[in-house]
Amino acid sequence: MVRERLDPETAELWREFHATVNMRGEELRRWLLTDASGPDTFSAEPSMDVSRLGRRIVAILDKRRVDLTSEDVDTMREVVDNAARLLAVPAEERGEQWRHDLMTLGHDPLRPDPASPEEEPGAEGPR
Repeated sequence: MVRERLDPETAELWREFHATVNMRGEELRRWLLTDASGPDTFSAEPSMDVSRLGRRIVAILDKRRVDLTSEDVDTMREVVDNAARLLAVPAEERGEQWRHDLMTLGHDPLRPDPASPEEEPGAEGPR
């Protein structure tokens, strides 16, 4: 079934998801593969160790809004909720694992806000 418009709640979730996930699909793919092949998780087939959630996020980043499935909507909600929970952690309690967990969700907390004046326009290109 082809939908031309999303219901308002899903459209808002799409916006929140893309505001939260500030890594492009290829960046996230590389991060997840690097993470999966780390010293504690290396296997003969590193891509097999990439989390299901990570694979779903990359798939959503490669989709158009009108192609979303109900599983995609559930994944987007999970990502937005988990990232919000992690971003609410007080600064003094944040460590390398905190950033690692956010990046696994597609959010690099060290990346400048795209609306901030420090970032050059067009530097990132389309996601």
